[in-house]
Amino acid sequence: MLEPTFLTETQFLNQGDLISEIEAGLLTSSASISPKFLYDNLGSHLFTAITLLPEYYPTKTENLIFKKNSFEISEALGLDKGLIDLGAGNCLKAESLFSSLKPSFYTAIDFSLDYLKEILPPLQNKYPHIPMFGIGMDFSRNLKLPAEISTLRNNIFYPGSSIGNFNIDDAEYLLKQVHFELNGGGLLIGVDLMKGDKILLNAYDDPLKLTAAFNLNILRVVNSLIHSNFNVADFNHHIKVNHSLQRVELYLEVLRDITVNWGDKTRKFKRGELIHTENSHKYTPESIKNLLVSSGFKSFTTWTDPNNYFLLIYAI
Repeated sequence: MLEPTFLTETQFLNQGDLISEIEAGLLTSSASISPKFLYDNLGSHLFTAITLLPEYYPTKTENLIFKKNSFEISEALGLDKGLIDLGAGNCLKAESLFSSLKPSFYTAIDFSLDYLKEILPPLQNKYPHIPMFGIGMDFSRNLKLPAEISTLRNNIFYPGSSIGNFNIDDAEYLLKQVHFELNGGGLLIGVDLMKGDKILLNAYDDPLKLTAAFNLNILRVVNSLIHSNFNVADFNHHIKVNHSLQRVELYLEVLRDITVNWGDKTRKFKRGELIHTENSHKYTPESIKNLLVSSGFKSFTTWTDPNNYFLLIYAI
């Protein structure tokens, strides 16, 4: 059986740094947990389920753009380059490009290496002619590709509007690193556009409560990393649409006064207090191009859907 090559967590994920980051977020006056901790193995499966919901428009809309413009996308990206997938998840979006792009190799990068170890082997056997690599990496802090990949001509793929999880400064920092790693290729990135409250609220607080489970699961991840005693039953999924900052904000709302302990540290939470877990910034075509220009990109090819819900950009 053909197997992909996996690069171990210790090369790219420093456990001590992750613990320090969680503790710093919990001990601030307005507690927060980075959204990357949403994506352990269970969280990744929950997010895959979310993308199947009728209310969750980003994945369906982006897939529609891929299908409608597959020839133009392959013409823009070119053939036989490496395809590097940031936040690869279940790898289905990248797989949809294999037949048209004919990548020379495929590298899936995700925060959860355990999830990649489940997803990549059957994909490798389905496409034995494409060498595959799996990397567990926190690229929100530092994107540094291993030498055997970075020296090749690559297209970097960042779909699903995940760039919206970053504030502008952090997004620019990441995109500058992406630009540095391209080595003659380009960036294919998906961006969510601002839209009405009803659509956003249904997408981020679905009736089946899958998004709620996805958000609450972050407490289990935190417990496993810092050995805290968060009880999921003490929290409720809560979202806000922030028009002034053009984003959807995800929180965990405390349902009763509680005390959370880990090691020699303690944090008291009052009923109604919020722990911030994620932002999903929305862009306009102009604002995302301005961000890409400030990150070093100079040329753009764009595609969108008939409702202008979503934008796909190839930037070089």
